[in-house]
Amino acid sequence: MESLQEELRHRELPPIVQAVFAIASLAAVLLAINQLFNLNAFGVVLIDSQYLYVLSGLFMALTFLGFPAFKRQDRNRIPWYDIVLAAASFAVALYFTATSQRSLAEGWEFGAPETAQYLSFVFYLLVLEGTRRTGGMVVFAIVLLFSLYPIFADRMPGPISGFSQPLSETIVFHIVSAESALGIPVRAFGQLVVGFIVFGAALQFTGGAHFFNNLALALVGPYRGGAAKVAIFASGFMGSMSGSVVSNVLTTGVVSIPAMKKTGMSPHYAAGTEACASTGGTLMPPVMGTTAFVMASFVGLPYADIVVAAAIPSLLFYFSLFVQLDAYAARRGMRGLARVDVPKMRETFAQGWQYIPVFAVLIYMLVVRRQETLAPFYATALLLVINQIIPSTRLSLSGFAKLLVSVGRSLAELVALLLGVGMIVGAFSATGLAGTLVNDLVFLAGREVGPLLVMGAVTAFIFGMGMTVTACYIFLAIVLAPALTQLGLNVLAVHLFILYWGMVSFITPPVALGAFAAASIAGTTPMRAGFAAMRIGSIIYIVPFLFVANPALIGQGAPGEIAIVLLTALLGVFLIGSALQGYIAGCGTMRDGPAGLVSRVILFAGGLAFASPGGVAGRSNLELILIGLVLSLPVAADTYRRNRLVPGHDLAQAGKVD
Repeated sequence: MESLQEELRHRELPPIVQAVFAIASLAAVLLAINQLFNLNAFGVVLIDSQYLYVLSGLFMALTFLGFPAFKRQDRNRIPWYDIVLAAASFAVALYFTATSQRSLAEGWEFGAPETAQYLSFVFYLLVLEGTRRTGGMVVFAIVLLFSLYPIFADRMPGPISGFSQPLSETIVFHIVSAESALGIPVRAFGQLVVGFIVFGAALQFTGGAHFFNNLALALVGPYRGGAAKVAIFASGFMGSMSGSVVSNVLTTGVVSIPAMKKTGMSPHYAAGTEACASTGGTLMPPVMGTTAFVMASFVGLPYADIVVAAAIPSLLFYFSLFVQLDAYAARRGMRGLARVDVPKMRETFAQGWQYIPVFAVLIYMLVVRRQETLAPFYATALLLVINQIIPSTRLSLSGFAKLLVSVGRSLAELVALLLGVGMIVGAFSATGLAGTLVNDLVFLAGREVGPLLVMGAVTAFIFGMGMTVTACYIFLAIVLAPALTQLGLNVLAVHLFILYWGMVSFITPPVALGAFAAASIAGTTPMRAGFAAMRIGSIIYIVPFLFVANPALIGQGAPGEIAIVLLTALLGVFLIGSALQGYIAGCGTMRDGPAGLVSRVILFAGGLAFASPGGVAGRSNLELILIGLVLSLPVAADTYRRNRLVPGHDLAQAGKVD
C-alpha cells in the first residue's frame, strides 16, 4: 500500500476538510451541469473562460488541501501555508472570472493592466506548485522549462528556435490566453472529463467493482486458469471506468492476485497479469482513460468516434492476454476455480441488473445520440436513482459524502496537472515552434514513415516513464502527430499510436509502475513482475504499428475489409500468444530445447503475418494470409502429431472442472 500512497500522494483528510471537499465537489458538478445543459439556473450565464476559471480555482484549492508538499510530510495534518495557497488559488481564479469579459474585449493576453499582470504571476506559480504535487518533479521540470521557453526561444539553435517574448507577456499569455493553461486540455476537462469522472466514482461506490468481479467469476472462473482470466475481465472493466492503472491494480489486485497464486500461478506472473489487465482497461471503451477525452479535442472528433476506433485494438490486447494465460494454465495443469467458489450467472445479474440499463443509456447517448458531453450525467443520474431503490446498495448520507470526496480528489489531481501541461501547448503556440519542429522531424526521418514511427514510439516510451500518460500524449500530439499526419497517415490512428506507446511504460521496466504496484501485493520483486508483464502484454508493442499501417484495424474503412482484417488479426494474436507460451490450444505443448525455440520463432512470425493488415511491406491481405499459413501450419501439425503420440497427454484440460 505504500506504493499507492507514493503514486497518488493523497492526504488522509480530517473530517472538516472532507466536508470542504464534498461541498466544493458538489458545487463544481452542479456548475458543470448548469453550464453543459444550458440551464441558466438563477439567471447565471458564464462564458467558457469564466466557467473554466471557476472550476480551476475550486480544484486548485482542493489540490493544496488534498496533496502534501512533500512525500514524507505528515499526511494527517494540513499546514497553515497550504490553507493560504488554497485560499489564494480560489481568490485569484475569482478575479480572472470577474474580469473575463473585459479581458476578452480588451485583449489582455497582449496588453494586460498591472493588477492582472501581478495576479497572473501568482496564478502561474500556484499552477507550477500544483503540477509538482500531483505530477511529480519530472513533470514540474518539463512544464517549467517549456512554459518559460518563449523568453529565450530566439537564442536557441535552428530547429528549435522561435519568436521570443518578455517574461511578463509570457506569463500573462499563459494565464489569460485561451491557448495555454486554459487551452485544449482544460477545455476537454470542463466539457467531457468531469461527467465521466463522476460516473466512474458513482459506479465504484454503488458496488460496480463487486458486480464486475462476480460477472467475471461466473463467465470464466470454472475454466483452467480461471482466477487469472477473472483478473483480465474484472480489471479490464474497472480500469475502463477509473482511468488509473496504479489505483486499479491496488483496488482489484488485492483480490485477484491472491486468487491467482492460490490456483498455482507464480507470484511474478500473477503480478504481471494484473498489471496488464489494469493497463489495458484505460485503453478500453466505453470510458477509457482521461487522455481519450483530451484526444477528442485535439483531433476534433466526437468522443464516440474515439471509442469506436479503440474497440478493435483493445479487443486484440485482451484476447492476447486470454490466449497466453490459457496456454500458461494448460502447460502447468492449472485447474479452474471450484464451483462452490463461483457465483451463478443468474444470481450475479439478479444482484447487479441495475448496471445493464445504465450502460445501455451511456452507450446509446455516446454512439446513437452522439452527446458525449451529457451522456455520463444521464447514466449517473439513472444509476443513483435505481441504486437508492435497492436497499442492499443504497448510499447513505455518509456514503454520498465519500463519493463526493473521491470525485474531488480525482478532479483536483487532473486540473492541477492539465493546467500545467496546457502551458506546454501555450509555449508552442506563442513561439510558433510547432510548425517548424514538425518540418524538421519529417526532414530527419527522410520523409519515411517507418523511422518516424520508431522515433515516435521510443520518444513516447521515454516520456511515459517520467510523465503521466496525459502529459506525454499532449506533448507528442503537438510535436509528433502533425509530422506523422503530414506523411499521409490517418489522423486518428496516429493519435491512438501515441496513446498506446505512452501506456507501454506502465508494464515495461525500468519504471513499470503498474507491474511494480502489483509486485508489492504479490510478494515478488518488481523487476520480475515487470518482465512478466512485458511478456504477457507483448501485443501492446505490436498493435499500434499495425493500425497505423492499415486504419481498418481501428474501424476506418469498408465493413468487409474491417471484418477480414479483424478475423486475421485475431488468428495472428492467437498464434503469437501460443508461441510466447509454447502451447497451442487444441494441439498441445510445443517442443522443448533448441528445436522448440525455432518452432516458436516460426509460429510467432506466422502469427505476425496473419495479424498484419494488408499494406504492410507492400503485401496484400491474401499474400499475408498465405505467408501465415505456410509458416504456422507445419508447426501446428507437428505439435498435434507429437502430443497424440505421447501417452496420457491431457488435452481434456481445456474444459471446465467437474
